Parts: sequence; structure tokens; C-alpha cells
Amino acid sequence: MGVKWLLVVLQISVVSRLLLCSEAQQKKTYIVHMDKAAKPEAFSDHLEWYSSVVRSVVSTGMDDVGAESGSSGRIMYAYKTAFHGVAARLDEEEARRLEREEGVLRVFPEVVYRLHTTRSPMFLGLGAADSTSEWGMKAGDGEVIVGVLDTGIWPESESFNDTGLPPVPGHWRGACETGRAFEKRHCNKKIVGARVFYRGYEAATGKINEQDEFKSPRDQDGHGTHTAATVAGSPVPGANLLGYAPGTARGMAINARVAAYKVCWTGGCFSSDILSAVDQAVADGVNVLSISLGGGVASYYRDLLSIATFGAMEMGVFVSCSAGNSGPDPISLTNVSPWVTTVGASTMDRDFPATVKLGTGTVLTGVSLYKGVRNLSPSRQYPLVYLGSNSSNPEPNSLCLDGTLNPKLVAGKIVICDRGISPRVQKGQVVKDAGGIGMILANTAVNGEELVADAHLLPAVSIGEKAGMAIKRYVLENPKATATMSFLGTRLGIRPSPIVASFSSRGPNFLSLDVLKPDVVAPGVNILAAWTGQLSPSGLATDHRRLKFNILSGTSMSCPHVSGVAALLKSKHPEWSPAAIKSALMTTAYIHDNTKSPLRDAATGEPSTAYDHGAGHINPVRAIHPGLIYDIQPQDYFDFLCQQHLSKDDLKIFAKTSNRTCRPPSRASPHPGELNYPALSALLFPQKSNSFPTATLHRTVTNVGTANSTYRARVSPFNGATIQVVPPTLQFTRLNQKLSYKVVFTSKSRQPGPEFGHLLWTDGDHRVRSPVVITWPILI
Repeated sequence: MGVKWLLVVLQISVVSRLLLCSEAQQKKTYIVHMDKAAKPEAFSDHLEWYSSVVRSVVSTGMDDVGAESGSSGRIMYAYKTAFHGVAARLDEEEARRLEREEGVLRVFPEVVYRLHTTRSPMFLGLGAADSTSEWGMKAGDGEVIVGVLDTGIWPESESFNDTGLPPVPGHWRGACETGRAFEKRHCNKKIVGARVFYRGYEAATGKINEQDEFKSPRDQDGHGTHTAATVAGSPVPGANLLGYAPGTARGMAINARVAAYKVCWTGGCFSSDILSAVDQAVADGVNVLSISLGGGVASYYRDLLSIATFGAMEMGVFVSCSAGNSGPDPISLTNVSPWVTTVGASTMDRDFPATVKLGTGTVLTGVSLYKGVRNLSPSRQYPLVYLGSNSSNPEPNSLCLDGTLNPKLVAGKIVICDRGISPRVQKGQVVKDAGGIGMILANTAVNGEELVADAHLLPAVSIGEKAGMAIKRYVLENPKATATMSFLGTRLGIRPSPIVASFSSRGPNFLSLDVLKPDVVAPGVNILAAWTGQLSPSGLATDHRRLKFNILSGTSMSCPHVSGVAALLKSKHPEWSPAAIKSALMTTAYIHDNTKSPLRDAATGEPSTAYDHGAGHINPVRAIHPGLIYDIQPQDYFDFLCQQHLSKDDLKIFAKTSNRTCRPPSRASPHPGELNYPALSALLFPQKSNSFPTATLHRTVTNVGTANSTYRARVSPFNGATIQVVPPTLQFTRLNQKLSYKVVFTSKSRQPGPEFGHLLWTDGDHRVRSPVVITWPILI
């Protein structure tokens, strides 16, 4: 009997342990946003209060609340600068109870974000590193610090050499955190700070395996090193990737400083870590934040990155974010908040051509970064095979996925692989493992004619959809089809350029049609920059090459171009607000390529629109002297949020203190389109009467050009509406003078889609161009 009871007790004990484990496993990370102004006087500081509030809802018998004590406590981070509150481990019931507590504004569940140049400085007109132009080194150029939220940094890269730089700016309050393979000596006058943020990541995925991953600021992935070097890399002569893109590699702002905030790990980038990094970066004293990552689009008050960057903007920090790589689908943008600069991607006038010569003598051009010992003779033809059943619908075999290629069918042959599903370079590895001697990577309809070069592991050429269709038809109709490939190195002066990248995410901004997004485009295709010494250029485990530089594509690459140019503008105009810098970038952007034709969309070959390129392609040389700027103060952005139908509690998320409230309509914009944005988006809603719909938008410009100047307005024609600018002339008599105008839109005939054009203010020396979009929304 005693034995039976002992067994029962043991069973109960085991079940209890399993239940407790189950409960622990059910805990998730939540970000708790607190009303800082609501702290009771009984608490000596905010963290003590935050901890008390969390402790009040924690189930009895569970682990201690803790306070920034790592994974052993409930509270993992305390946010104190750009955001106020904590990140804590809670179960769903605790999170629900916590949201009802006094002083708690909102409880957000953890969100996972994903990571979304020798030629580009010259292409952007910044000149050589030793240029004597306006962009040459001047007092103050080294005072700007750019915080890069990414995968860390590889400090040994020559791009982070600090020779010749003055002492670290006095306003810097950051730190150089140490860890595996990263010591204090790895920070210098270029890398002024480095921090790691992993508590949210570990809470969701388990402890980081420090044998496989650096639990330190050291960059294992390469993405962070590449973006940091693009922002502010020191000049490195003789840089190249396997001989491609040779020249002097340099960042946009060669004298700016870099602070690396490692928030991304092998399993992703978690919102609690990102939020803590933004909060810490602002406290550390960064002037610019470069964030090449994104998640899904959520309402402003539910988007943690949006909330955090609002706080950064309030503190005078310029924030640049990547638009995303989900193009060419419409409404595919991320990071659409008006207080951040959202950056799309475009090409440069540099290419890496390679050719495919078919047995028929037809020559088709593509791109490649292949450089290896296994070369194909251009004078010889090799068997060519395509394992798809037709030329238009990709299949597992035609996609060259792992385990799908039969060596008996591909050995000794060039294999045609359709692009999609798996990484581009990995397809070449699959072909190589199956005995293939080369690969032709064919775009499908999703990618169109856009070509991205890769450092392949076997002879390989990427070709556009049309060329791919032609080659596949040739193979399907000819069982003895043959081909060969040639690699032509680096070519400059490519025309037309720039072109909007097909992968670059597109507008409109469905959260607020009144605010045009993206803001601008910048180089983001085939960008050469510094690379980690831990990973091959292809990123494949089977690739044992280790190189100092790599070529990558994505809006992740275009974002740091804008961050670096913003750092340059900040150094020249330290008094400018983040909105003023964005305005200078937008109103001086260009919308024609080097053939003087409208910018094209790589996805269609047709002219791109403001939903694709925003205000246009950045022009740093003109941005330094924009003539006029559209400035926006934090309260203006808050008034914009007041027009978003948010509740009082939602607005408190951005208010942070009880002092920030919605201004009455007489002092604030009556609707979101009235935000003093450098772009105009008019919504012409249908009227119930027979009268034509109208819209009036007001703007205020600040003179930063010539004291005595007269600007006259010009508006491009529209089919569906007439536009009147009142007044049509602005007469300035001093610098920093502000003048206002209004634009009246009157519908003539409803158009089936949006119309695009521009408003141009010019005084003969400056051209201040704002994109204009007119939309006829459908009322449901």
C-alpha cells in the first residue's frame, strides 16, 4: 500500500513538474509601454515603479521579477529615453491583467523583424576621398555619429581605420561592450561604440550557442559590416570582389563615426531588442540612426519601431529605414511613418556583364560575379539541359532545389535553373553537387528583367525573363541544345541608369494615403562594401572563400547611402532638424536617368511613378544647398497622429508626457494631408452633389538659400484636375524666413488611377521640387 502511494506521489510530482514546465514555455516576451508621468511619488525611480507593476500581476510561486537581470528574471530591458517601459516575460493572462494596471499604456507582444560600394560615392557626385569640394573634410565633419542597428561589425576591416580622425566627439556617451572575440581595443575613433542586444532573442529561441555565434558585437553575418561601411567607411584603395568592381571603397560620410548596435542574430531580429537599441542609441548621443530591417505594416500605435523612432525624432535624431524587398507588388512598403525617411533601391551605372552563346549562334547578355578555376571555353559548346516541362511555370526540378536534380541528367552539362524559392547561389551549389558544369539562372515573371550579380561557385550567368524564355524554348525544342558562357568583368557608364529596382517595395502608403512613401530611392543594386571575415561571399557553408569585400543588393544597401548623406548634411547644417534634412534630400532628388528620360521601373521597363521612386533619386550635391526646406516639428507629427482616429490611450503612446496634447483645429492641420511634408498627396473624394470635388493643401517653406530671393511656382499638367498655387510667387527678404502657400486641387474628370506630377519652386539658382499625387478614392 505504501509503495502504491509512493508511486502516486511520484506521478503527481512528475505531472506537476510537466505543468510548471508547460507554464514556463508559455511565457512570451511582451513590451510594456508605461506612462512616465504617472509614476507615484512613493517610488524613488521609474524602474522601481515598473518592477512593482509587473510584480503585481505575476503569478505566485513563479520566478522573481528582476530588473534587467537577463533571462533569469521577468524584466529583460528597461526603456528610458526614446520609449518608456520594460520588456518582460509574461504568460497571456498576466499580460491581460497588466494592461489593466494604472499607468500602463499598452502591452505589445514580441515581433520578429528581418534584414531587408566603390562606385556609389562617385555616382552620387561626392567625388574622391581627398576631394577639395564642399564635401572635403571641414571642422565639424567628424562630430556626427551614426548608429547602425544590424548584425554587428567586423572591426578589423580596413573600412574602419581611424587614421587621421580627430578625437571622439565630446557629446558621445556610449560604450564599447566586450564579449567573445571583441575587446575594448576593437573600438577606436571610427567605431566609437558597440553594443549587443539579445535578451528578447534568447527568450524566444533559447540560449545563444557561443561556439557557433558571437555573443558580442562581432559580425558573423556580414550584413552589419556592409551597411556600416556604406554609411561611413574610411577610404580603402584597391578594394574589389574577386577582381570585380575595383577601386577605392569608401562610405558616404568618410569622417563620420559609427556606433554598432547588434540586434540581429541567426534566428532574426526581435522587437524588444530593437527597441532597447534605439532607446540606448539616443541616450548614447547618436545623430543619425540607420535601420536596414523591417517587419509587417501595423498601425502607427501598434508598430514598436514606429513608436521608438518617434521618440528618436523628438530628440533630434534623423532616422533612415529600408523600404523592404517585396517589390514590385504595390502596397508592399514597410517603415512608413512620416517621421522616418523610407528608402527604396535603384541601380547605378556599373554592371558586371556575362554572355550566354547558344549553339544557334545567338548571344544573350546577363550578369555574373563568377571568378574561379572551373571556366568554360568561349570557343566550345557544352550540352544544355532544362528539367522543367515548359518555359513559363517553374517546377521543383526547374527551380534546382536541394535533392531535385538527377546526376544522370545533368552531369557534364550546363543546367538552366528558374529563379525563386531558394537562394540564387545555392541553386548553383545544387547543380555543382549533381555534376553540372555550369548554370544559367533565369528570371521568371516575378523578377522580370532585373538582374542581380552573384559570386557563384561554378560558372553561372543570371539572365532576364525574356532571355530565359528564349533559351528554355530552344532547349525544349532541341534535344541536342548547347551553349557556352563568357565573363566580361566590370563595365562603367551603363545607360540607362539609375533604374528603380524590381525588388524595391512600392507605395502607396495604405496607412496614410496623404503621406507619400517611399521618400526617395538610392543605390541598392550590386553594392561593394566591407565584409565579415567569418563568412564566404555566398554565405554557403560549402563556400570556403574569405574576402574583405562583398557585393550585395537590397534596400538594406540603399538605406545606409541615405544615412551617410544625412550625416554629411548634418555636419554642414548642424542646426537642421531631421525633417529639414529629409526635405533637402526629397526636394533636390531627380526623376530622370542619364539618358535624360524619366526613371524606369526594372519590373516593367516603363517609367516609374512616385509610388516606386518617391520624390526621386537622391542628389547629395544639390541637397547641401536646397534653397527652401519644409520643416516639421515633433508637435506637428503629433497633430498628424491626432488625425488618425486614435484613442486618447493610443495617443499617449506617443505623448510620453502629459505636456503633449492635440492642438485645436484652429492651430493644427485639419487633416493628415496638411502635414508640412515635402510631397503633396491630394485625395479628391466624390461629392453627393453635382459639384466637382476639391482639396486644398497648405505648406510652409523656410528660406535657407539666398537672403533676398524670389521663388516662382510651376506645376506639371494633370488630366483629371486643375491646380492653382496661391500665391504663385514667394518673396523672401532674409534667411530662415518662413512663408506659406496653398495648393487648390479641383477635379475635372475622375481618373481610373492616381495621377503623378510635381510642383516646382525656383529662383533661378535653386529648384525645389515636390512630387504631387492626385487620387480619386472609392467610397464604400
